[in-house]
Amino acid sequence: MQHPVTAPPVPERVRTLAAGAAPTHVAPADPRHPTATARGGVDSSGRPVLLVKPGELLYEACGEPGVTVDLVATRAVGGVPRARGMLKVRGWVQPVPAGELRATAVAIAERCPDEDLFAAVEGWGPVLLRVDVATVIYLTGQESGVLDAEEYLDAAPDPFMDAAERMIHHVNSAHRPQLVHAVSTLLAEPAPDAHLWELDRYGATVRTHQDSYVRLPWPSPATSAATLEHSLAALICTHHSK
Repeated sequence: MQHPVTAPPVPERVRTLAAGAAPTHVAPADPRHPTATARGGVDSSGRPVLLVKPGELLYEACGEPGVTVDLVATRAVGGVPRARGMLKVRGWVQPVPAGELRATAVAIAERCPDEDLFAAVEGWGPVLLRVDVATVIYLTGQESGVLDAEEYLDAAPDPFMDAAERMIHHVNSAHRPQLVHAVSTLLAEPAPDAHLWELDRYGATVRTHQDSYVRLPWPSPATSAATLEHSLAALICTHHSK
């Protein structure tokens, strides 16, 4: 029996991309102010958080100015970072409440480490500003669209995202020959550039070469990190042995 191609719901996939993304630019809604480079990360609720130093755009902003923050999620392919997707988050910036500063800095430091994060917590100069989300525009290699704040914030990242990232790194760094053989067997054609691109509870996405991707769904969604690892191993080992 051939199973249909399945993938995470769009809000879940976008939240997963956001959780592993870093801010690159911030554009004020006020056209009198230019776009600037950005630092920071994304908090556990999916809101972009900007790390702003004295003298930088927004440091002394009044009220809650409107902005668009670019978030970019990348994947290293052959040691070269490649964009998995870009999110444009539109909303209004506001200071992170004092009682949430430390937890926010810790959450960001896990994925986007920066010593200035803790200077902001201690009040040494930099500040943390988070974006009250209005809309999220998502652009990936396969699709694009817009989520409103409710769709985006009510979703959650893939529950096994952290384990999946470790598995992706392990396969791409230590088991690419097996992956290449398995994918070549599945496609009935050579796939020497195959890399594991995305991995989630519904299946795996393989990047076969530039701008070409193959979705490989599981027979049923993974219910734990262990079953996700088992599904991935079965995919590679079963087809590698043929």
